[in-house]
Amino acid sequence: MRLVTFCIPGAPAQAGVVTPEQRVFSLEPAGFADTLSVIRGGWTARAAIDAYLRQANPSASIALESAVLLAPVPKPPKVICVGLNYRDHAEESKMEIPSTPTIFSKFSSAITGPGAPVILPTNSEKPDYEAEFAVVIGKGGRHIPAAYWHRHVYGYMCLNDVSARDFQMATSQWLMGKTFDTFAPTGPWLTTADEIEDPHNLDISMTINGEVLQKSNTSNLIFGVPQLVEYLSSVFTLE
Repeated sequence: MRLVTFCIPGAPAQAGVVTPEQRVFSLEPAGFADTLSVIRGGWTARAAIDAYLRQANPSASIALESAVLLAPVPKPPKVICVGLNYRDHAEESKMEIPSTPTIFSKFSSAITGPGAPVILPTNSEKPDYEAEFAVVIGKGGRHIPAAYWHRHVYGYMCLNDVSARDFQMATSQWLMGKTFDTFAPTGPWLTTADEIEDPHNLDISMTINGEVLQKSNTSNLIFGVPQLVEYLSSVFTLE
C-alpha cells in the first residue's frame, strides 16, 4: 500500500491511498482522518482500508496528478537519524567505519512534503543535501530484539536530509545544523513493509538539475534496520 497525505487546492489535508492505476482514494470514508491514525491502527486499520477499497466507487478517487502531495507523516512523534551509515560513502571519504551508530535527530517542524520548497536560512552559508532511506515505525516499543524488528516497522519512504554544515560543525552536537524548518522533505508516499521484499537492497540516489550527485544502495548500510531497531529501543521508546 502506498499511503499519502494529500489535499485538493482549497481543501484541508487528508490521508489517502495511491492505487496501481495512479488514482488517489481519500481514507476519510474509511474512518481515518490522518496517516498517523492508520499507522497506529496496524493490521486492523489495514484490513479496514482493504475492505473499503474493494467496494469503493472509482468515481470517489482523483487522478494522482490532481492531488497536492504533502509529507506522508506530517508530525511524527520522533525523527531519529543515523549519520555516517553508508560503507561506500565512508570509504570514499577515507573515514573510519564506525563501530557504534552516530545518532542525531530532527524536530517535526523540519518535516515537509515532496514538492514543498526548502527554505535556506540567511544565516548559513553551507547548505547541503543527502538522499536517505527512512524507516517508519508502526508498533512502538522498548528493548526490541533485532530478530523481531519486522514486527515494529510499518513501512519506508524517501527523505532528504538537508543540513547547514556550518551550524552542524560549529560544535560536537549536530542538531542545530540539521533541524532548520523544512530541512527534512519526505515522500512522495509511505510504502508499507509488505510491498518491500528486501529493505537492504534498495537503490537510492539524488539528482539535481538532471545531474546524478549521489548514488548508493541500502546494501551498503553499516548498521541495518534490525540492528538499529534493537540499539535505539534499548535507550528510548520507538514510535
